[in-house]
Amino acid sequence: MPAPIAIISGSTSDAHIVEKVTKVLDEHQITYEQHIISAHRDPEKLDAFLKKSKAKIFIAVAGMSAALPGVIASKTDKPVIGVPVSGKLGGFDSLLSIAQMPKGVPVACVALDGGENAALLAIRILKLMK
Repeated sequence: MPAPIAIISGSTSDAHIVEKVTKVLDEHQITYEQHIISAHRDPEKLDAFLKKSKAKIFIAVAGMSAALPGVIASKTDKPVIGVPVSGKLGGFDSLLSIAQMPKGVPVACVALDGGENAALLAIRILKLMK
């Protein structure tokens, strides 16, 4: 059975936030897959992954311009949860990039570095899908 949640981070530097997500999912015994795919550096790889993925929910962890959640949401009709990562500009740039999606490109946004809440929200969405 495919993992219901795919966690995608834009860079290895986001690993400390991804660990927050995986810790909660592990505690709730929810399977997931984990990938590092940059929307800017590897757009073809991201497209290929999204086309073949059987995940029901995507958690996208991204800092700086934080385009990853929006790009994923523009290519799927599945729920996307964006996790802005603090860093440059205190993370405000990441937060706004995820929260300010245009109409038709919905992305749920949790707090800066809020990996735990992203996992908990994904779990709640999964419960609704059953």
